[in-house]
Amino acid sequence: MSLRQSMKSLLSPFLLGAWCISSPAQDVQKPTIEWMHSPEAMEIAATPTTRWLAEGRAIVFDNRKPPEERTIELLDPESGKRAPLLDPAKTLGKLKELLGEAAAPRTLPFPQEIDGKGKTALYVFGGDVIILDIPSATFSRITQTPDPESCVHLSPDGGKVAYVRSNNLFVYDQGTKTEHQLTTDGSDSVRNGTLTWVYWEEIFGRFDVGYWWSPDSRAIAFLRTDESGVSVQHYVDVKPWTPRVITQRYPKIGEKNPSVKLCIVNIQNGAPTWVDMSGQPYEYLVRVQWLPDGNSLSVQTMNRLQTEKDLLFADRATGQAKHILKEIDPGWVNVDDDLVFLKDGKHFIWSSERDGYKHLYLYTLDGKLVNQITRGSWATFSAGGGVAWVQRSIVGIDEQSGWLFFTALEKSSIERHLYRIHLDGSGMKRLSQEEGSHDALFSPAGHYYFDRFSNASTPPGLTLHRAGGDSVMTLAAPQTEKFAARGIQCPSFFAIPARDGFPLPAQILKPRDFDPSRRYPVIFFVYGGPSAPQVVNSWQRDVVWENILADNGYLVARVDPRSATGISKKLENLVLNHIMGENELNDLVDAVRWTKAQSYVDSTRIGIWGWSGGGSYTLLGMTRSTEFKAGIAVAGVSDVRFYDTKWGEAAMKTEAENRAGYDTVSFLKYAKSLHGRLMIVHGTYDDNVHIQNAWAFIDELIKAKKLFELMVYPMRMHGITDTPARIHLYTTMLDFWKRNL
Repeated sequence: MSLRQSMKSLLSPFLLGAWCISSPAQDVQKPTIEWMHSPEAMEIAATPTTRWLAEGRAIVFDNRKPPEERTIELLDPESGKRAPLLDPAKTLGKLKELLGEAAAPRTLPFPQEIDGKGKTALYVFGGDVIILDIPSATFSRITQTPDPESCVHLSPDGGKVAYVRSNNLFVYDQGTKTEHQLTTDGSDSVRNGTLTWVYWEEIFGRFDVGYWWSPDSRAIAFLRTDESGVSVQHYVDVKPWTPRVITQRYPKIGEKNPSVKLCIVNIQNGAPTWVDMSGQPYEYLVRVQWLPDGNSLSVQTMNRLQTEKDLLFADRATGQAKHILKEIDPGWVNVDDDLVFLKDGKHFIWSSERDGYKHLYLYTLDGKLVNQITRGSWATFSAGGGVAWVQRSIVGIDEQSGWLFFTALEKSSIERHLYRIHLDGSGMKRLSQEEGSHDALFSPAGHYYFDRFSNASTPPGLTLHRAGGDSVMTLAAPQTEKFAARGIQCPSFFAIPARDGFPLPAQILKPRDFDPSRRYPVIFFVYGGPSAPQVVNSWQRDVVWENILADNGYLVARVDPRSATGISKKLENLVLNHIMGENELNDLVDAVRWTKAQSYVDSTRIGIWGWSGGGSYTLLGMTRSTEFKAGIAVAGVSDVRFYDTKWGEAAMKTEAENRAGYDTVSFLKYAKSLHGRLMIVHGTYDDNVHIQNAWAFIDELIKAKKLFELMVYPMRMHGITDTPARIHLYTTMLDFWKRNL
């Protein structure tokens, strides 16, 4: 089957149009920007928080209930019975006794962690570590220091707590009630057990996971990061009368990266064992994971160009590392969380895109390939939250029955379904049936799973299933009535043919009173990052905003350039050496021109907007084409050289190797060609896409005598997350569209 035939097959479920059809109701109260940011709107997508315990029962915390009614419950999956694990009123009273009425929360929140036995819960209040003994409802304050604790985690046996303070790693023993300091060299440039920005963002997917407990709770492996020599970014805090300067270590394209080493430390005596990888030079240390027996540590490293990923096993006692296998890609190797060690102590599962698609492979511990487990012209793919650039498709394993459970795009590139397969690649079966997206959380033994399901017309719901797919119970039905009361419409999905016939995934949302005889303005939302699709049949967090736009008379469309679809590494690698360039531009232009040709579209009133990567693609469309009348670029990169090493160099390599490519895709050189009305939006404390990107592009617009609009949010970071700023931003954007489209 050819790639194009395969694509048409994958996309065929939505070629015919809408997933849902809603009729306007006379008594509908239309959504507003204020309501969009209200607790009621935010809670539409809420489902209970769940955690599996080691022995097979589950913890459930139903955050749909009013805060005063929420409690931690214990669920028996066999019987379906739920019972409170503790008395919330009594437990909250004990917490108030410890913290004081003013410092204590009004209701008992879900803990940061619960140990595998369900006996110990971990909280952090005011930067201090608090432990709850669940059976006795007794709280203990572990720390009370001027400097806050972070990266707090329980040991596997629940008897110890590790945390970072002032960039040093500590362990508290609950039995002896003593604190042990494991490192002493933490400083502004040296971090122990906590991540520098580029590792937090690009490698570990916005999770600060800089250390790992051994299975026996007697040792910790941690990262020691030296940031000296990494360039420093500055942010001016305007709130004090005399503004203070905040600094951040951030390696930009071609610059020095943090130096990262791995150490194993014995908890009892504090003896360090440094992992020796001197025979295996590396630039990035991207994953650390203990083998089940706790005697060895797996380490994944990458070279600077990110074309190679190596797997090594380090001996716990000596620190000596042995090379196991090497993964190579002509573009770049992606980071993922699909390394799974089997309990037989002989095999592991490894993820690779070596055949152009992300699939799973079975290996022996000495690095010999046993067999390919999944195969086909489709990719395994994450179904849960998290960032697009860190994939995790393996969701469970039942070794006794020989089943591996994973999520993939096999049925459709815009759906995420759950599958099972034997480790020899036989017996593959799709377990999820409802069209949409299924995010599964399996019990440790792989006998049960929670399914968080949604689609474009159905907010998330949560159900419990047996491993074979049979439904056991519904824990939380989709809250359809809440969005139905606001008359929320859902988009229809289809494919737009590119100039070479490639079907680009697309969706469109129409006003509730849509009249096909009229001609409507269209606003395109884009993102465009490699394998980061936005056209997905799931409950979309921007659906309320897009409904507000539709209620104001706009058609709202999304389209994914082929490199963003997640379908294959072949498509992703199309942006090699020229990301945010000609390939994505052609797909974007083809989608817009097809849209303009529709009888119900006003071809003179086309807008485009996006955030982060989408802000960049807005600049791409408005400087390198004449298709758009107006656009809004929020927190966009204007030149990849302003961005970090890990993400930027994956596709673009270093400037020394690809100077011509960097020059070609820089939007600064195209600012003079801006076509249409542009609004630039940025936060001054954006530590991800620095406001330098906006200032540099604006400077070029000024030189070219190009008019533009600017909305700056003081001391806001990349997400501009606080409610007043969000309401202001979306109100400003709506006003911009009304004035310019």
